[in-house]
Amino acid sequence: MKNNFRQRFRKLCMCFAIVFVVMFVIRLAYTYSSLDSGANGGYMGDFFGSIDHLRKNYASEKTGWSKQGKETLEQGGFEYSQKYEKTATVKSKTSQFDADAKKVQSSTKDFTGVVQYEQNTGKKGSRELHLMIGIAPEKFDSFYNVVQGIGIIKSTEITKTDKTNDYRKLNAKKASLDKTLTSLNELKSRSGAIADYIALHDKILEIETQLQELGVELGDFNSDNEFCTIKFSLYEGATERKMAFAKRLRIAFEWTVKYYAVVVFSVLMLSIASFIFIFIVDKLKIMTAITEKVNE
Repeated sequence: MKNNFRQRFRKLCMCFAIVFVVMFVIRLAYTYSSLDSGANGGYMGDFFGSIDHLRKNYASEKTGWSKQGKETLEQGGFEYSQKYEKTATVKSKTSQFDADAKKVQSSTKDFTGVVQYEQNTGKKGSRELHLMIGIAPEKFDSFYNVVQGIGIIKSTEITKTDKTNDYRKLNAKKASLDKTLTSLNELKSRSGAIADYIALHDKILEIETQLQELGVELGDFNSDNEFCTIKFSLYEGATERKMAFAKRLRIAFEWTVKYYAVVVFSVLMLSIASFIFIFIVDKLKIMTAITEKVNE
């Protein structure tokens, strides 16, 4: 009897020990995935996503198509200009903020880029520099590679969006407004009531205003204004050091002890509740049996 009790007790202790070790190993492994990557979260917000008034940069490239499909122009195709918007978003962290900020500025000059937006905020130790730089399409890839060598890169993204249909729609709308304006101007030479003439004049002003707005939008597509966009964010801060293994062990051990105690307490409470439930059921069975005998 004593041997059976000892064996059961050892098995129970072994099960609890295995649970403790498994929880400890899982938490230790988790420190490698969460703590190292989670150190970047405080400054990685989408800064440019909250700014919608910035100008758009567009580029174009000649593409040849034939009736049978995409072929060279010498094979009988025709050429059209594809309009597109290409944007690279780069986020970097540095402990040498002034030096790296100068690198960005000098690299922009070297590639004849245009700083279209700049914001420099924060106090020393936690400064931020946000730049939107227009770069000629043929220099985009080279400049993109250069800025990735500034500071410690935390995230990069390139997005290319076709804008050919948007460009065509703007041109079609402009052509329609031009025709409408021409027709309205012809009506001005005809006689009529003063009220009609005033209404006609207001309509002409409205059309001219729309044409001016369209001219601004179409101006972004002009070959002289063709740029691709680099959105570069530089954050100041000390470079993250890898966590020491001893610290990882301490964190994993503290977490395991805390939650292991919760698991053990929960199992104990569940066992007590189960025992009480079984005890009550047995008592009810006894009471039922006594009642049946009395009734007999």
